[in-house]
Parts: sequence; structure tokens; C-alpha cells
Amino acid sequence: METQHLNPDGSPKYTNRLIHETSPYLRQHAHNPVDWRPWGDEAFERARALGKPVHLSVGYAACHWCHVLAAESFEDEATAQVLNELFVNIKVDREERPDVDRIYQIAQQMLTHGPGGWPLTMFLTPERRPFFGGTYFPAEARYGLPAFKDLLQRVASYYREHREELRAQQEALAAAFASIDPPQPPAGLELNDAPLRLARAAIESTFDARHGGSGGAPKFPHPGSIDRLLRHWHGSAGDAQPDLRALYMAGLTLHRMAGGGIYDQLAGGFCRYSVDERWMIPHFEKMLYDNAWLLTVYADACVASGDALYARVASETADWLQREMQSSEGGYYSSLDADSAGHEGKFYVWDREEVVSALTGEEYAAFAPRYGLDLAPNFEGAWHLYEARSLEDVAQRLQLPVEHIEPRLVSARQKLLELREHRERPGRDEKILTSWNGLAIRGMAVAARVLDCEGLATSAERALSFARRTLWRDGRLLATYCDGRAHLNAYLDDYAFLAEGVLELQQLRFRADELAFARELMDVVLRHFADPEGGFYFTSDDHETLLHRLKAFGDDAIPAGNGVAARVLLRLGYLLGESRYLEAAERALRAAWAPLEQYPQAHMTMLTALEELLHPPEIVILRGEAVGIESWRRELARLYAPRRMVLAIPADADDLPAALAEKTPRGPATAYVCRGSVCSAPIDSFGELAEALRA
Repeated sequence: METQHLNPDGSPKYTNRLIHETSPYLRQHAHNPVDWRPWGDEAFERARALGKPVHLSVGYAACHWCHVLAAESFEDEATAQVLNELFVNIKVDREERPDVDRIYQIAQQMLTHGPGGWPLTMFLTPERRPFFGGTYFPAEARYGLPAFKDLLQRVASYYREHREELRAQQEALAAAFASIDPPQPPAGLELNDAPLRLARAAIESTFDARHGGSGGAPKFPHPGSIDRLLRHWHGSAGDAQPDLRALYMAGLTLHRMAGGGIYDQLAGGFCRYSVDERWMIPHFEKMLYDNAWLLTVYADACVASGDALYARVASETADWLQREMQSSEGGYYSSLDADSAGHEGKFYVWDREEVVSALTGEEYAAFAPRYGLDLAPNFEGAWHLYEARSLEDVAQRLQLPVEHIEPRLVSARQKLLELREHRERPGRDEKILTSWNGLAIRGMAVAARVLDCEGLATSAERALSFARRTLWRDGRLLATYCDGRAHLNAYLDDYAFLAEGVLELQQLRFRADELAFARELMDVVLRHFADPEGGFYFTSDDHETLLHRLKAFGDDAIPAGNGVAARVLLRLGYLLGESRYLEAAERALRAAWAPLEQYPQAHMTMLTALEELLHPPEIVILRGEAVGIESWRRELARLYAPRRMVLAIPADADDLPAALAEKTPRGPATAYVCRGSVCSAPIDSFGELAEALRA
């Protein structure tokens, strides 16, 4: 399980132990001249035996600056020699070990008072306690940063000469970790909607009224904020003055992102973020989690507004996920690299002459002004496509009707996409992560419901089948899979995200065994992740002991596991009549109350759970013949109702939970409308059902 490199006399020069890891990122470093070890007891025991500090390097396969650091330093013999002589070196994939990454990202910020990020470079004692860190360090001093080799020498020297100072620093760091958990809520706290209103105001305070989104460059998509705006608007629809401003802010952001270079104008799918405020030039990596969450939001916005643009973007993004990110086994891969052929973005950008030669004159005349090829190059002397002008503007320039322009653009995009397929492709990280697959299953299920697309439903079903077959063993989940091997104890996000994906699939077609699986997942969460004081730890009670057992409520690039868990527990609790689920969700929200009050804009997923606690979800159970209840389900799917669940359960379904079994069919189609713990009498006509839902 190691790659050994020898000196000319046959003695070991260094031994790299990453070649058989499941992480493609770790295997990318398996032939570095660095004596790499994976995270584990063996590495720290080695450091203790040798009296050396640990150099911990954390990154991921699609990370551009991780590749730069590797090329400059980890592949350099002289730098590797310093690393091997002075340190025990550990390489971690942050996507496989988010527990390790989160701990040391927090530690890095505490130690340096600077931002975190990747690559993360940390220096630890053999007891796993950090004493210095940073992110990217260049091979030669620049950007105000020291040369990496010089830094290594200074860190090793400091470790040898300042043991007493390090002990004091470790004590202070331990105290700092102990203080990061939110304080307990006051006795008698009554949960209310104040954080929802504060979040709405906070979104507007940072809103970019010209380009959408929040703030300036670099600009990240914030799907949780867009979802919150849509929910605010919907919640106010019956008011004398509906919150149309919230709908406008959501819509402007969705339109600007869809027209920007952050969106792949040829193949669909979104890149990680934009380096400019206009969404024009992205950081070119494409992540499963970004696209899964954005797919959900665009599909929801489509049904909320009826805007055909949102339907197109959702459809194209879902098609890209199936085409490029779904394995033959069913699970979804993790990411596409930012780089190809040694350069960031090379796969995506164009020379003008290449486009001219590929298109007809009529196609180019429409394509160039639409996508900015008649303007100056916008990326390192080349052109990255974005919607530079509206269809109406292009039509006016060409003195043609708008309806004559789109067919030319469709033809041009298809030709360029086919041409692009012959280029050297970005690397794909083919590990399958349980949590991100849960997000993708949910996104595909929402899109399948909104777009009425059976193919997307099938894609989501394949991914769920893969997870149950491969990642669920002996009543517990595993976190990751690659090349036939599944391993690593799963995290809170794995359970909560997968359970939410399962619940969303039930709104497409009901399966009693899948609902039972969602229940099993959340029962594990309650047994192994719950804090008796409220909320859920990121790691289970039988997980490896780390510096601190984190319990986080805020969103980052993915939804907060605590927020998703609370939302799933609320919906399952009301659906199944399980009070213990409802109580656990409420305890989580109480535990999160201080950060919800102080920083509501950082806790959008928790806010959705709060909303559904204060305003219990509306659950519609349809029973009867498959044809009848399916037609009702499709009609209800045309409506944007974010706090509604619709389950169409055929009359012959068996093994139903008691709360569902008691809702019996009384003809071709029967509906029961439940709000909280109160359900209506049976409803036998769709007109009557529509009236009940308007009440």
C-alpha cells in the first residue's frame, strides 16, 4: 500500500503511502517525492516517535491553487527533501474528511486571524494540536507571503525551540474551541419569526441591485438566500402588500447568473463562483453540490414564476448532471477540475477565429453579439461566453424578428459544444460522496416534479438505489465510494441530506420501503448524533475523537446539516405522527437560537426549519387508483407551495405506517389535507381539494 523510491545505493529515499487511497485527490499526490501518509494513528505515532511536527496539507481534486502548490512544491525534489527531513507529512481530501478539514480551518482562523480556504497548510504537534497555519504558500516569496521552503525551516525551528510557548498556546486554543458552541437558550424561550424578518432585511442590505447576488467580487451563488426570498414572497402573497421586492431580488439574481459566464452557456451547469461582480468570469471548477442546490432553486423559481428561462436552466443543468456526473453504477461524481491541459479554463474559452470557422455566417452574426465575441477578449486573450446582449438587442442589430434569432443560436451552441467535446477534458473526481448525492437526488427529484420529466426521476432513483446498495451497511451509512470501495464513518450531512432526497422522491412516486429507509436514517441521527441539550453534532458518538466535536448551525457552500435534519424531522414527524421527531427538531432550533438572532443571513437552512415549526407543513395524502391520484398529483405540482408535501399512495400499497394506512381510499381518488397534526375529512373531488388548499 505504498510507493517506495530508492537512492542509488538501494536505501529508501522516501515512501509515499497514498497510491491505494479511495480519494482521487490523494492519488494525484501518490508519486510526489514527499513521504506522504494518509490521516490516521500511524502518522501521528510516527511523529511522536521521531519527535517531529506534522505538516498537514488539505485540499481537493478540483482546487486550482492546490494544483499550483503541488506543482511548485510537492513535485519539487528540494522542497520534498525539506518536508521529509523536518516533518511527518499528512495529506487529506477535505471532501472525504470534512470533519478534519472543519476543525483545522477553524484552528487556522483562530491562530492567524485570517480567512481559511484551500489548500490548507497546517502544522501540528504529534498530539494533533495545531500551532501554525495558512493556505497557499508560493515556492518563492511573493504576494506578501514567504517562500514555502523558508517557512518550513522557520516552523520546524520554532517547534524545536519554543516548546513551553507551544504548550501555553495549546491551552488557549483548547479554551477557544470550547467557546465556539452557541450558548444555551434562555429558559422559557418562545420561538418566533423575528429571525425570518431580520434575514429578509439582511439580504436586501447587501443586495447588488445591478447584477444581483450579494456584494462585489468575488461573487458566490447563495442558493439558500434565493430560496429564502422566494419563500418570503410566497408567504406574503395573501397580504395587502405582497413582498414583490423579494421576488424581484431573487429573479434578478437568477437571471444574471444564468446569463453570466459562471453558467456554462453550451453544456449547462454552474461553476463554483465568479471572480468579478458581473458573474462573467468564473473560477472554472464545477462542483456537484453547487449544481444540486442551484438545480433545486431554479426548478422552484420556475414553478413560482412560470419564467421559461428557469425551466431551461434547470433542464440543462439536470441534463449535464446526468451526462457528465452520473456513474454507470448510479451515483453522482463529485467535481470537474478547473484546469485542463495545464491551464485554468482552457476547456471552456474560445479563439474568435475558431468560432468563425465553425459557424455559418448567419449563425455567427447572431452568436457574436449575443455572447460577447464582438467585444474585447475577456479571459487571458481569449473569449469566455456570457450573454453580453439581450435577444431583443441582437434582433434589432440584425433587423430580424426575435423568433428568427433563437434557432440560429441553438444551432451555433450545438456546433460549438460538439467541437468542444474534442478538447482535452478537465479532470473528474470520480469519488461518490453520500451527502452530495443526497443533495443531487433532492435536486433531480424537484426538477423532475416541476418539469414533469420521467428521465430525471429515473436518474434520482438510480442514485438512491446505489446509495442503499453500496453505502448502507449494517444499519449505518458510509461516507464515500470510489473504484469499488466504500468506507469512512458517515457524518450528519450524509444522513440528513440523503433522508431529504428520499422524502422529495416520495412526492414523485411513493415507495413504502424508501419512506421506511428515511425513517431509519433519521433514527440513526437521533441515536448517534443528537446532543441532549439540542441540535446535532457533525460526527457520531462512535466517531474518531478529534480536537473538538463540532455542532454547527450555519450554511456554507452546502446547507447546514442541522437545518436539513430539523426540516426532515419536522416533515417526518407530521407525516408519521411521531412526536419524538418534532421534539428533536424543536430542540435543535432552540439550541441554534442565539446565532439565528445574531446572524440570521448565515443560517438560511435553519430558518426554513424555523418557518416550518412556526407554520407546520401542509401535507396532502392522495389515495386511490394510480391513474386518478397521479392526475391530481400532477395538477398540484404546477403550484409553488414550499411548505406543502404531496404524496400519491396507490390503493394497493402495503406496509404503510399507521398514520398513512388509516387514510383509506374511497374511490378513484381521495385526498386528505393535514396541517400540523390536524387532518381534514376525506375529499373526493379535485375542485373540493383545490378549495381546501386555498382555505
